[in-house]
Amino acid sequence: MECEGDKVYKNEGSCPICKMDLRPVENTSKLESTGEISETSIFNLTSKWHTEEGDKIQLEELKGKTLVIVMIYTSCKAACPRLVADMRNIEAEIPEERLKNLQFALVSIDPDIDTPKRLKAFAIENQMNDAHWTFLQGTESGVREFANVLSVKYKEISPIDFSHSNIISVFNAGGELVHQQEGLGVDNKETIETILKLTE
Repeated sequence: MECEGDKVYKNEGSCPICKMDLRPVENTSKLESTGEISETSIFNLTSKWHTEEGDKIQLEELKGKTLVIVMIYTSCKAACPRLVADMRNIEAEIPEERLKNLQFALVSIDPDIDTPKRLKAFAIENQMNDAHWTFLQGTESGVREFANVLSVKYKEISPIDFSHSNIISVFNAGGELVHQQEGLGVDNKETIETILKLTE
């Protein structure tokens, strides 16, 4: 049983706080039961983004699918190619029928250089131009805000180079953070298990 809010009761009756009748629910996901998003959802962010196709979107438009997100920049020669490989390795472990419930998103930390046109070329070059891949270019403030939400730290160390965290984040269909994988070339078993559970 569930009363207003997120508190869950096992027995029928009324809520001891608000006195409302308790009603049975089949699942406790706020998104699935009401279409609303929780306070911890990334879909609360109102920043505007451009996709590699040049479309302008807000993050909320990605709602409804499991999201696997990484922050990179296309001119990176060190960590980012390995992060891209990690994303491809994760994709390879997901059964094809699950991909329709999954969206991989690569968010640029270098929005000045990584224009939609450049991101599109990068997607094609890395064979990441299927429908379940999305590349995002935001504003400097939007990227910084999003990085803070993901606990990704980055710093420009030259006009073409950044120092940054190496984190792949998994969000449920409601935009709530469920799992993070940190490091390069690390064991992705737990990440894949999380994705498979979310895309059932």
